[in-house]
Amino acid sequence: MIHSVRGRLLEKSPFHAVVEVGGLGYHIQIPLSTFSSLPDTGEVTLFTHLHINGNDFSLVMYGFISSDDREVFKKLISVSGVGPNTARMVLSSLSADELRMIIVNKEVAALKRIKGIGEKTAERMIIDLHDKMGKVDMTMVSGKIESGHNIQRQDALIALSSLGLDKSKAEKHLERVMKEYPSASLEEWIKWVLKQI
Repeated sequence: MIHSVRGRLLEKSPFHAVVEVGGLGYHIQIPLSTFSSLPDTGEVTLFTHLHINGNDFSLVMYGFISSDDREVFKKLISVSGVGPNTARMVLSSLSADELRMIIVNKEVAALKRIKGIGEKTAERMIIDLHDKMGKVDMTMVSGKIESGHNIQRQDALIALSSLGLDKSKAEKHLERVMKEYPSASLEEWIKWVLKQI
């Protein structure tokens, strides 16, 4: 098991990062919370989880900016019906602490707003994770991403499409969110779109 990867950041997008370690470039799937915390260049450390895809037995590496995010991801995929992509969608829509608050308060409706999660899955998540999520850190801070407006819009559309949303539908919601909150971060725009769809 690979615990973490530390190396030079070669590439990043809202849904993946490429980190070079000892001449090897690791393609790592990431949630938005990790993307917003990554620098544009330089050395980075990602806490990783290696997942075996049961359909074709391929290996997919998921990376997180903190070990706490990774532990929440592992708890999510332990729930029946919640796969790695759904877990990554959850952590792209909510911070680990926001998710804890929702689970502790048993807010089924809040979980159902996340793409790919229906009522039964939301209820199962609350039942399975209620006693496993730990304490809630009330100091939740969203990372701001300094980038050009058009680049942010393009990155947001790429991220939303990669998460399985219909491009035209995602674009429509994104335009509305960008007009209402022009100074918000890329991560905040995507979270709001995910909550609306």
